[in-house]
Amino acid sequence: MGSIYYIFVINRAGSLIYDYENHENDEKVIDRTLTWPTGMVIELIDQRPTVVFGERDGVRTRFWVNSVNGKPIKNNRFTDEDEVERNFIDYINDEANYPVRLSFSPPSLTANEKIILSSMFHSLYTIASQLSPVVKSSGIEVLETSQFRLHCFQTMTGIKFIVVASPIIDRPVNKLLRRIYELYADFALKNPFYSIDMPIRADKFNEAIRNVVQQHEKQPAVQNV
Repeated sequence: MGSIYYIFVINRAGSLIYDYENHENDEKVIDRTLTWPTGMVIELIDQRPTVVFGERDGVRTRFWVNSVNGKPIKNNRFTDEDEVERNFIDYINDEANYPVRLSFSPPSLTANEKIILSSMFHSLYTIASQLSPVVKSSGIEVLETSQFRLHCFQTMTGIKFIVVASPIIDRPVNKLLRRIYELYADFALKNPFYSIDMPIRADKFNEAIRNVVQQHEKQPAVQNV
């Protein structure tokens, strides 16, 4: 699994003008048979059963649970072998139902979610800059959680370049951010048909970003525990 999850470019008004999702993370569905106790914590997040603790056997935090014993889950409900509708969270918290076979898949963001998150981060960045006691604060440069590590680089003109990366696989991201900025200057700013702050739609820019991410993933990494 790659260390880079997403790349976002946000304009001066806080609108998302470019996003890249690292499809190296599009792993196949993972089927695992679990016994009690599982050592894994699964909670309902946005109506989707989500792993929040206990990575094991290729299943990571933030992964979704798609099915139980081959039965698809929808809005935390599934139909068991006896055609009885069951609550998934209640089902997996009952020792009597084990062993159980679960199907997991990596999470993904919808286009609308990407737009909303970009706007929210732009607002948080502005607030952080204003609240900082440091004169001419650079705002949020790194935002770290147990699920991801967000790196941000803002240019002098107010364009934000954001890389969302793994909190476990540690590779230097500052050089990657600067390289993305250089590609933006080459493929967007130097394009006479491109208008500042408008969405970037260029196949060659996409290809250049993909190549830069692949080069980044080949660098030596430190595994954080």
